[in-house]
Amino acid sequence: MMKRSPSFLLGGALALLALTPWCYAADTAPAAVVPGPAQPEIRFPIPPTDDGLPGAGPIRRAEWFQKIWSERHAAWASRTPADQGAIVFLGDSITQSWGDNIGSMFPGVKVANRGIGGDTTRGVLIRLQEDVIALHPRGVVLLIGTNDLEDGAEPETAAGNLTLILAALKQHNPAMPVLLCNLFPSSETKKRPANLIKKLNHLYFAAVKDEPQVTLLDTYALFADPHGDAPPDEFPDLLHPNASGYARWETALRPVLETLGLLEAWPDDFTPEPGFKSLFNGRDLTGWGYADGPALDGQTASGDGRYLAKNGRLVVTVSHVERNYKKLWTTKKFPKDFVLKLEFRASPNADSGIFVREPQLQCRDYLIAGPYVNLKHYRPLDWNEIIVTVKGGLAHCTCNGELLIDAMPVPPTGPIGLESDHGQMEYRRIRVQESR
Repeated sequence: MMKRSPSFLLGGALALLALTPWCYAADTAPAAVVPGPAQPEIRFPIPPTDDGLPGAGPIRRAEWFQKIWSERHAAWASRTPADQGAIVFLGDSITQSWGDNIGSMFPGVKVANRGIGGDTTRGVLIRLQEDVIALHPRGVVLLIGTNDLEDGAEPETAAGNLTLILAALKQHNPAMPVLLCNLFPSSETKKRPANLIKKLNHLYFAAVKDEPQVTLLDTYALFADPHGDAPPDEFPDLLHPNASGYARWETALRPVLETLGLLEAWPDDFTPEPGFKSLFNGRDLTGWGYADGPALDGQTASGDGRYLAKNGRLVVTVSHVERNYKKLWTTKKFPKDFVLKLEFRASPNADSGIFVREPQLQCRDYLIAGPYVNLKHYRPLDWNEIIVTVKGGLAHCTCNGELLIDAMPVPPTGPIGLESDHGQMEYRRIRVQESR
């Protein structure tokens, strides 16, 4: 049998989506005509069979799901012109339940909610042209796959559908940012055990390895309890977040959406204290570079895209490869005693580091990624201040006034550096005061 490539299947599916014959009749024989009010035409019905459809795995066709599908598409039909160029939130009931006022969480930008309760990765794939691509979106925020697991699909099947979804979005506009959220934690009682969710999230990571268009956000680690399940205080039914959970999701999304240029960043009019000199000008990477390369003076990004200057911040971007460490150094060395001050904001489970002449101070989303999990004043998903005081060959390091390391040995001289490991890390207000 001739094997068809995913691109072949996807191209065929997108062509089918544009054809009117996809408005199939009902799956059962028509009943006798009974006088009564006319029923509204279903604009984009669920195909009655899997024949000829792209992807694999479950497509839901139960009566309750068809009702949601029809109601959502009926509501969206009149909004298509107004939703052109929106940031599209795409997914299942977790996305749908955020509501059509989701834009109030992101003021100043146009947002379209295209979540359908109960949907699967394959369901998203077959409606992608109608619900997303037809809107010519500025960007897409995607969370999908938990219902595949409930229906018994193998994680590999869902990951294969994700690959086709991303390929279609890339074919439409390879410059359009796609923010892919890891599956949220749930529970084995919901037929969504932690081991399968983690496996599918790992496969999602592998699927975007060579897709610079896609940024992955670790929303699993953001919410998971110590057992890897959904915490009841934010997921009362162990599947859907409550208002507190949605607020935390929004807070986690915002910094990455700002880096992607989809949201405006808050201005930061900061002036260093007397005696301190800025190591980062907020505009470009002047004064920084890789140890084995030229200085990046005047450039807004490193050649590999792992570091960039944006919104007044030095951003360590999300790596697509595990354990692919990078180190960005100041071109200046610091032989004198000094005080280094900076602020950082970590995305969920982000791992970076600050090099003090050479040794590394771990700079992470501490409460999730460690190692300082007992900090009382650390502010997750917010700005935190690091102060490093180097005196007599030892570094004293604090975070928001709490001790990290009392006396870290450092060499007599060397530059200051920032590490890129995984997750997005933002640095700002990087400044130093050298002793006389």
